Amino acid sequence: MAKPQTITQKILAAHTDKDYVEPGELIMARVDIALGNDITAPLAIKEFKRVGAHKVFDRSRVVLVCDHFAPNKDIPSAIQCQQLRHFAKEQDLTHFYDGGDMGVEHALLPEKGIVGPGDVVIGADSHTCTYGALGAFATGVGSTDLAAVMVTGECWFKVPDSIRFVYHGRLPLWITGKDLILHTIGDIGVDGARGMAMEFTGEAIDWLPMADRLSMANMAVEAGAKNGIIAPDQLTLDYVKERALRPFKQYASDPDAAYLFERAYDVSQLEPQVACPPSPGNVVPVSKVGDVPIDQAVIGSCTNGRIDDLRLAAKILKGHKVAKGVRLIVIPATPLVWRQAMDEGLTAIFLDAGAVIGPPTCGPCLGGHMGILAPGETAIATTNRNFTGRMGHTKSKVYLSSPAVAAASAVTGRISSPKDL
Repeated sequence: MAKPQTITQKILAAHTDKDYVEPGELIMARVDIALGNDITAPLAIKEFKRVGAHKVFDRSRVVLVCDHFAPNKDIPSAIQCQQLRHFAKEQDLTHFYDGGDMGVEHALLPEKGIVGPGDVVIGADSHTCTYGALGAFATGVGSTDLAAVMVTGECWFKVPDSIRFVYHGRLPLWITGKDLILHTIGDIGVDGARGMAMEFTGEAIDWLPMADRLSMANMAVEAGAKNGIIAPDQLTLDYVKERALRPFKQYASDPDAAYLFERAYDVSQLEPQVACPPSPGNVVPVSKVGDVPIDQAVIGSCTNGRIDDLRLAAKILKGHKVAKGVRLIVIPATPLVWRQAMDEGLTAIFLDAGAVIGPPTCGPCLGGHMGILAPGETAIATTNRNFTGRMGHTKSKVYLSSPAVAAASAVTGRISSPKDL
């Protein structure tokens, strides 16, 4: 009789020659997709060439995206993107995204159907765990690991223990997947899932749209997790089937699978959540934040730059103006999201409110460009990290929230709940 396994164990086992893998076991697994961006891929390309490799293991499975410092902000960033262009052309890569075809990588790949359920995905970016929302095993690696995978198509992993997070109840008005994951990280801390798999389940997850599920998996790494994952259901399949470029296989945890521990939450009374500086784990309900004036609000990123996020922000901003002295920056995560926002009239709402709308880019999230903070400035952002200096000067501060809270705060000029409007 087969030993019971979690969804994470099953996916990893399926990518080895084993029927079962044990938590803590070191394995070599086949990789379906290997991802790099303009910051991390240049070093991987250098190592690829240094070891004497000539061809990537599969030109359709190595994906390069210029998104962090693109459109290029200076000469060094221009050189980084140039290196990706040359390598993509040399290797005849199927999936290279630049210019008007470029989007924030972790929004772009699901949208393009490049990742599917049951995949093993590595990316030289910590938020690669986003794809767990599709039922894939996805995790971030270093640039040298990416180089090795580009050569061999395989990567070593330590099979993680799994933690089960069960969310009960119906979500109140204005509560999103971002609030669920912030609340969870606030509960277990930024190292509460270190090196483990965070498995999200429960009726509240069943009701979540795909954008919210992607937000939750995206921030699993902020609790130290190796991956975050949600077992595919009909909503997942509906999303994937119209996009998938390859056949896929869905997995689910066995009913008697072993978990390191389990957390259960009743979300029916949950307030909007805010992560206060300097950590994604420093989370309080918005009503407990206090009187915090802001200089900037950012709506976008691989966490909350999808069309659902922009619709939510526009719903709150419609008929309102951004508070005097506040800069509201809206960044649709992909060209498709930008077009949808334009076609639906969302961009008009943002412009009427006094927002700046940027091209798809990671931009301000990592303190890259198009929204850097000066000393003493405070921002509220739908991004995923608020460490000291993350969005600019070390004497600036960043608060993390959902698009609903960020939009409401832009109107009032201080961190606010949508209910305050």
